[in-house]
Order: sequence, then C-alpha cells, then structure tokens
Amino acid sequence: MIYPTRFEEKIGFNKIRTLIANECISPLGLQFVNRIRFSSNAETISKMLEQTVEFKQILQFGKPFPTGDFFDMRESLRGVQTPGSYLEKEHLFDLRASLRTILEILTYIEKLNSIEFPKIKSITEDLYFPNEVYAAADKIIDDKGEIKDSASDKLSEIRKQIISKQRQVFKATKKAFDLAKKSGWIPENADITVRNGRSVIPVKASDKRALHGFIHDESATGQTVFIEPGESFEINNQIRELENDERREIIKILTLFTNLLRPFLNDLFQLYRFLGLIDFIRAKALFSIKTEANKPIITGDKKIELNHARHPLLLLAHKAQNKPVVPLDLKLDSENRILVISGPNAGGKSVCLKTAGLLQYMLQCGLPIPAKEDSELYLFDNLFIDIGDEQSLENDLSTYSSHLLNMKYFLRHANNNTLFLIDEFGTGTEPQLGGAIAEAVLEELNNKQSFGVITTHYTNLKIAAEKSKGMINGAMLFDSKEMQPLYKLQTGKPGSSFTFEIARKIGFPKYVLQKAKKKSGSKAVSFDQQLQQLELEKLKIEKKEKELLLTENKLSATLEKYEQLKQNLEQSKKTILEKANQKAVEIIESSNKAIEKTIREIKEGKADKKITATAREKLTLKKENLKKIRSKSISGDKASETQKEEPSIQQGDFVKVKDSDIVGELISIDGDEALINVNNVRLRTSASKIEKSNDKPKTTGHFKNSQRGIMHDINKKAANFSLSIDLRGKRADEAMSVLKKYIDDAILLNIKEVSILHGKGYGILRDIIREYLQTVDEVSQFGDAPLDMGGSGITRVIFK
Repeated sequence: MIYPTRFEEKIGFNKIRTLIANECISPLGLQFVNRIRFSSNAETISKMLEQTVEFKQILQFGKPFPTGDFFDMRESLRGVQTPGSYLEKEHLFDLRASLRTILEILTYIEKLNSIEFPKIKSITEDLYFPNEVYAAADKIIDDKGEIKDSASDKLSEIRKQIISKQRQVFKATKKAFDLAKKSGWIPENADITVRNGRSVIPVKASDKRALHGFIHDESATGQTVFIEPGESFEINNQIRELENDERREIIKILTLFTNLLRPFLNDLFQLYRFLGLIDFIRAKALFSIKTEANKPIITGDKKIELNHARHPLLLLAHKAQNKPVVPLDLKLDSENRILVISGPNAGGKSVCLKTAGLLQYMLQCGLPIPAKEDSELYLFDNLFIDIGDEQSLENDLSTYSSHLLNMKYFLRHANNNTLFLIDEFGTGTEPQLGGAIAEAVLEELNNKQSFGVITTHYTNLKIAAEKSKGMINGAMLFDSKEMQPLYKLQTGKPGSSFTFEIARKIGFPKYVLQKAKKKSGSKAVSFDQQLQQLELEKLKIEKKEKELLLTENKLSATLEKYEQLKQNLEQSKKTILEKANQKAVEIIESSNKAIEKTIREIKEGKADKKITATAREKLTLKKENLKKIRSKSISGDKASETQKEEPSIQQGDFVKVKDSDIVGELISIDGDEALINVNNVRLRTSASKIEKSNDKPKTTGHFKNSQRGIMHDINKKAANFSLSIDLRGKRADEAMSVLKKYIDDAILLNIKEVSILHGKGYGILRDIIREYLQTVDEVSQFGDAPLDMGGSGITRVIFK
C-alpha cells in the first residue's frame, strides 16, 4: 500500500520514471515504463533486478547491442486478423525491418553465456520466430519500401511492358517536339514538360492547331498551351491500364503474404512484446549506469542498511556541475526501527529522508539503487510519506490540518510491515502543543513496530528517541568553525539546530540575539551547546582512533617485513655454506683422482709401496674429515629447526619476537596471528615468531626511539626508491647482487610494480633474472613490457 496518491511526485520518483523513459528507443519500451509499479514480491523484484544488472554487463563489456528499427506493428497486425484483409505496402516495409531487428536480438542473446546471463536468456525461452514470414517479406519488398519486380512473374511482366511503353512515349514526344521546334511553334527556350502526369509540349497559342494532339493546360497569360502529341496520348492510355494491372497484382501479392502471416499472429504479438521488454530493460540498464546503481541484498530480516547511498537526481545534477555528492550511510533494524534526524536548516535532513524513501521505492519497483552492493533492504508492504505543504483551498484544509489527516491515516493503517517517512514532524502549529501531538503519534507508531525516518527540530522528540526502545537519534553534521553543513548523517546522538550560530554568521543584530537567548531560557541554549560539544568530541575521538589504527598496522607490517628479510638472509647464509662445503668436497675428490694417478705412476716406477700407502691413507682421512664437517653443519641446522617444543604461551604472558629485541604482553592468539601490547602499541605478528620471555618490556622511550629509527629508514628508502632498475652491461653475479637488494627494498616498501631493464641480446641475463623471480614468494607475476615500452628488453614485475 502506498500513501498518499501523490507519493511518486513527493518522493521524486516521477522524475526517475521520466529519465528512464528518455532512454527508450520506441513506444514499445515506454509502455513498460508507464507500467512500473510498487511490489513486495521478492521473486518478481529479484528477477527484474537481475535482468537489469545482466544488461548492464552487456552494455558495458559486451559487443554492440542491436538498436535499430524498434517498430510497434501490433496495431497493423490486429487490422489484418479478418480473412481477406491485407497489410499495406508501408506496413510491410516496417514489419520486415522490425522482424530483422528481432532476429538480430534473438541471435545476440542465443550467443550469451547461460551462466553469466541466465535471466536475459530466459526471456527468449517461449518465443517462436516465424522464419517463413520474414523470408516471404524479404522476398516481396526491397530496402526502399517498394514491391520487388520478382515478387511475382506477372508483376515482373507488367512492369517490363510499362517500361517499354514509356520509352515509346518518350520517342513519340521527342519526335513531335523536334518537328514543332523546327516549325517555329515553340516559344524560345521552352522544353518538354509534364502536365497531369503526362509529357507535353509547350506550343504558342497561335499555332496550337498546327500540332495534332490533346491540350492539357495553358499558361497564366494564355499565350502558351501544353499539348500531348496524339501518338503519345494513345500509348499513355495503355500505360494507365498497365498501372492499374500493376496495382491489382500488388494487392494480390500482399493478400497472399497476409494469408501466410495470419496463422502466426499470436507469435508475432509475443515477439513485439519481447521487443518492448528488451527496450525497457535496456533503458533501465542505461539509467543504472548513469546513476552508478547496483543490485542490493534483499533480506528477509526486517532491516534497512544503506551503504554509500546517494540520491540519484542529486547525483546526476552534481555530475553535470562536476561536484561530488556526500554519500549516506543509514541503518535501521529490529532494535532501532525509527530514526529521528535533527540538525540545522539546509543541512541535508530532508535529502537524507528522501534518499532513504526513494531508494526503498526504486528497489520495490525492480530498479537497482545508487548504493553499494552490500546494502541490505527488507521489502515492506506499506510505504507512507508526509512531506511538504498539503493545504487546499477547495477542501478548506490548512497546512497543519493536512498533516493531521496524514497522521490519522498512518495510525489507522500502519503495522510492523510499514515504512513511514515524515519531514519536519510536528510543525505548522503552536510548537509546544504540536510537539506534544507529534511525540504521542511517534510513540504509537513505535508501539506498532513500524519502521520510519523523521526529521525535526523539536527537543522533546530528540529526548523521546533517546529514552524510548526502538528509536534512535541521528544528526546532520555541521562545521561550527566554518559555519557550514557537512551533509553527513551520524547516528546515536541528536543534532543541534545551530540557530544562534547561523543567525550570527549572517550578521543578525547582536542585541536581538541576546534578547532571544534570554527568552529561550538558559536550559534550551545549554542543551544545544552540549549537543555541539558532544558532536565535536566524538569527531576528535574517531579521528584519533583512525590515526592510531593506521600507525599500529603500519608498524606491524614494517616489523613483519624486517623479520621476513632477516629469515631470508639466514636461509641464504645456510645455502651459501652448504654450497661452499659441497664445492670443497668436489675439489678434494678431484684432487684424489690426480693423486691416484700419481700413485699409479709411482707403482709402475717400482717405488716404495709403504710410503705410497701412507700418503694414500692421509689423503682419504682428509677427505672424510671434510665430509664430516659438512654433515655436522647440515645436521646442526636441522637440529636448531627441530628443537624441543617451546613451553606453552598463554594470554597475559610476556613474549619476545624471535630474532629481535621486541618484548611485550600477549593480548590474544587467533590461529597463526598473535596480538602483542608493546608499550601501549598493539603489534600483530605470526604466532610462530614469538617465544615466552622472562624479561619485561623495554622502556617506552627506547621503544619509541627504535620505532622512530625504523620509520626513518623506511622513509629514506621510499624517498630514494626508483620504480625501474638498469642492469645492462653488468655481469650475471653482479647483476643478481644488485637485483636481490632492489627486490627486497621493493617488498619492504610495499611497491606494487617495478621494471627491470636488462636488454635483449642473447637473453642470458633475462633468463637468470626470471629464474630468480620465480623463487620470490612475494612476486605475483612477471613478463615482457608492452612493445611500445621496451618489449622483451624489459621485465615488468607485479607484487602480491
């Protein structure tokens, strides 16, 4: 149920309907726009929303959609339902063109992915396209709207005869003209012309009897007559008979075509309804793109949660002026069903109320809304609104009387499935009494479990919202320093009207304001000032919280990166030592072979066998010792990794971040994430990187100095960091040393993309670089730069 009857006009939906209508191609789509209606059926609304969202995807990312020749042929088709009737040539031309458009659209939709566009594809499921009708129409009429000669053999023969006769007429007329001109019967500079559809010769009136023929006309002065030669006259009469035969044959062709078409009339009616529906959905999608609208979540829970919502008309107006729109965040649920918005005049209270109401109505009309996709809205059965002046001279209604009649209707029909919107609640009469009635009405609507948004300046309504369960205050924020509204809604506390401040800003007489303060009473002024102070303090606290959270996150990320870099260095150290030991063993083995050869030569030379054996044993012993050293190094590393388990760590214990001097109190462990309090700064790190500590945290001053030093190093690196590095001309080992440090710095500074210039050449340096990049976990992808930016001579690296 919608109340009042002018609901759409009051909420601004009539303008939305007009804007959608402007996007339509044809009257077919306009008929659907005019039939947009409020609904609370979740299935129907979801279907309409999904159709529009899918078509948005087609318009934004798909191939061009067919948009030509959206003709409504239903009226013409209704006129040929009676046997014996036929479709006129002009209507046949439009029918052929529109059927071609329908066929193109059906083909386009058939090629769409069923998973991505299920709702659009489902529209065509029950449609039948009569190919025989389209083929017959295409055979009969050409692209200029004329019946083709090939439409029938008889028509082709008739037209050939007409052309032949027309040539005979031209020859006869030309012959007579030449004779008349030679004889001097024709006025100077005259030529063959046309009268009554026939070729005639202009002849001097004095010589009109000299030329045999039929007089069709004479000049205004009477000095010239226009004669059709006798020979041409007879041939033209034959042409007229042939033209009559042509018309009869065309009617016969059109009648036969209409007889073919008549059994498919119901299918054609459905196709033209489909054409109108597609036009309508396309118009909604275009409007949604312009207003940046999305499909919100339709929830079964009674709630309204608008995230980053904007009034569509305001958005379009500001876009035209290149001005931003302050988004609205609003939430109503079972605990806080009614929002009482207060604040200064021209501060955005009414816009906030109208935005909530209009977006709710748009949704329940099947339209996407300009808000984030995670917005959630419940579908109400009733939408009531009381906005503006409803005074009526005809009905003898004052402004306040009309408001009371609206409230009477609200009280009689509101229930727990009702959303009501009331602007400037209680105004129009004596403030104290009007405020009392407004408060009583508000309490009753609250008792009915209705949802609502109201705007007011009345203090008693603000107090009622603060005390009553089910209601919550909201304030439109105001910059008290600049004395200008911020157009931002903040819920939880009532807003100040800033009455005296605004008056002072515009230069209102001070002595009058002083009198007004005395008359208003100190309590009222004090209450307003307290509201302002609370508002300012809340903003300051929110700002500090954001700054603190940002600092904590930045510090945690920085320490995490430093720890990761340190681990990488340790791992690199182990790898280098292992490779060095392995290389040493290989050298000894190689040397052993050389010595074996020498011993063999000694034996062959009959040297002392005892001396030879001793040397050989010493060499073998040396080799074994080197192998043991390498083995111990490896086993030692593994042993350090598989130490006995650390003692259990519990909340409240002092812990230390491994491989660092950071000590703090453990606040919580969630999975592999640990939260530590280090001198009142919260630090997040991996749970595997902390160990229990008997030491207490270091002094705050020392920690701050350490933190300041870290941030200084990072800022210095960021200032000097370049998004590209040139490794051309460097040896492979030199290039890799520079590259590893460069990549480490990029990861530390959270750089998203860098470029490595290595040149093309034989591709050796490029292959080494890319082999290394494959081992870096933080690298998301890499590859050649675009051709216009260096191609295969540059490797672009994108980090996670």
